[in-house]
Amino acid sequence: MRPLAKVRPPKPLSPLAAFVQSMGYVDVKMRWKKDPSFDDVPVLAHARDLRPLAALARLLSPSPTPVSAVSKLRRSLETSDRRVAAFLRRFPAAFVESVGPEHDHPWFRLSAPAARLLQEERDVFAARRADIASRLRRLLLMSPARRLPLSVAQGMLWHLGLPEDYFRRPEFHIGQDGFKILTTTRDGDYHKDENDGKELGLIDDAQDQEMPLSVLQTNAIRRFGSADEVPIPLFPSKGLRLKHKIGDWLERFQKLPYVSPYEDFSNVQPGTDVSQKRLAGVLHELFSLFVTCSAERRRLLCLRTHLGLPQKFDRGIERHPHIFYLLLKEKTCFVVLKEAYMAGGDTAIEEHPMLVVRSKYAGLMEESREIIKRRRSGKPVQLDPEDQEESEDWKDANSIGTHYF
Repeated sequence: MRPLAKVRPPKPLSPLAAFVQSMGYVDVKMRWKKDPSFDDVPVLAHARDLRPLAALARLLSPSPTPVSAVSKLRRSLETSDRRVAAFLRRFPAAFVESVGPEHDHPWFRLSAPAARLLQEERDVFAARRADIASRLRRLLLMSPARRLPLSVAQGMLWHLGLPEDYFRRPEFHIGQDGFKILTTTRDGDYHKDENDGKELGLIDDAQDQEMPLSVLQTNAIRRFGSADEVPIPLFPSKGLRLKHKIGDWLERFQKLPYVSPYEDFSNVQPGTDVSQKRLAGVLHELFSLFVTCSAERRRLLCLRTHLGLPQKFDRGIERHPHIFYLLLKEKTCFVVLKEAYMAGGDTAIEEHPMLVVRSKYAGLMEESREIIKRRRSGKPVQLDPEDQEESEDWKDANSIGTHYF
């Protein structure tokens, strides 16, 4: 893997920047406006159910499995339905239901398209492992300690495109990606979770290696030839007008000194405009590492202290509707980096290798919606040829009392 890190000393701020730092941050409140274009993106529209669907696809198999095998995992899967069986029935394009051989209990198996997609996901990770793992490395480099609690790192695996059992399965050999797990407590200490008292660090401890450039710095170099002045790309929603005083403040905000998420920020005073620009820059870099350049807002709270963010950093997201979009879905809020979806090809954000796979999962969810509509209207549903054949085999086996596991 290409080395990515070397500690950079803090840059001395110019006299003008020092003066700007001393100014109190104006409590700017911009009006939030709904943008239907983000609701029409399937991978964002189905973001709430995407993770539990993919997790259940890994737990089930192409052979019928009793629902009792996964019904007690609702809390860890965080399905939007109160019962796992109800969640599985919402996606018939991914999960095929049948009646078990005893007591008429429901059994489920993966559909043929879902099984092929699961294999594709594994193949993409095997082929692009170095690229995907480098995103986790960048996340560690954004922390001043160059390490994170293992429980926090575990919660970021889905967003970064890594398998959610990446730390648990020895066959992944995380050491070959440059990671190590450290024990920070003594024997005999009580641990509520298996990840308590453990941290994820870098084998090389990020010593004697050059720090990477952030996406914003790369953008500035591409557009202006240098990173001396680093503005943040803005994408106003249609029909949203700013007051003159807010527009003037935003123009000054773009000209403030930029502090990279990978640099020492000890000389940045909290509560100043410079610290607010650093906050926007850290969140911009964080979202650019994620598969869909988005995440549920509450999932980010665990990163606050480890990335040096202020206590109410989520207000910084609300202050910048030109940079981030708040997508309200099923009683939760997702934050979307606008640049990833509105810049076209004019951006330094690299498309995540897993984005195609996630989009196909979302496609199965869209197809499931159409199947349910057709069933309710009494119209015939066309099954995948493999699913049709397996369903007939299961019916024949069930009629003679054969159990499939």
